[in-house]
Amino acid sequence: MNSQTLTSLIEGPAGSIELAIDAPFGEPRGVAVIAHPHPLFGGTLDNKVVQTLARAFTQAGWTAVRFNFRGVGASAGQHDEGRGELDDMLSVVQQLAPGGALALAGFSFGAFVTSHAFERLQLHREIDKLVLVGTAASRFTVAPVAQAAHLKTIVIHGEQDDTVPLSSVLDWARPQVLPVTVIPGGGHFFHGQLPLLKSLVLRHLAS
Repeated sequence: MNSQTLTSLIEGPAGSIELAIDAPFGEPRGVAVIAHPHPLFGGTLDNKVVQTLARAFTQAGWTAVRFNFRGVGASAGQHDEGRGELDDMLSVVQQLAPGGALALAGFSFGAFVTSHAFERLQLHREIDKLVLVGTAASRFTVAPVAQAAHLKTIVIHGEQDDTVPLSSVLDWARPQVLPVTVIPGGGHFFHGQLPLLKSLVLRHLAS
């Protein structure tokens, strides 16, 4: 992402997990772990939306940790339809953010995985922020967000997303009465609107 990005490998449940870590200026507020879109459709930690999320977190004072799911880049293993990918994300959290302030974020398939990581982790630790972008609710069973966590959560979706229809995200959010922030005219990858996406996330992180 920039010349200061630290790349490394950790040992995960399926072998090596590739990481890209960006530190903020000054003392970090905590660690944000960010999950990328679908591995079988070109999703990696270098995805533009994932990088935008990382920039928002570092600007807001967080250490941003992006990682490649199993079978992507230098990460070992094979795609596991979300099950193993959840294990990968939980392993990254356990090793990079075992304590202290924690935020979780994900884009598309990564938002689906992040929803389940949040559901699992919130049982035994505080999670400060949850950011779900382009949530793949039409393709996967996205975990609900507990009512008590709604204020710490932002769900962002493009009005004209033709990969994941906005209606599917609203169908997921409606029973929870969970607000969805809609970017007018936005597509799945927010072409031309990444600065707006970043500003929405920054505003949420500052709230």
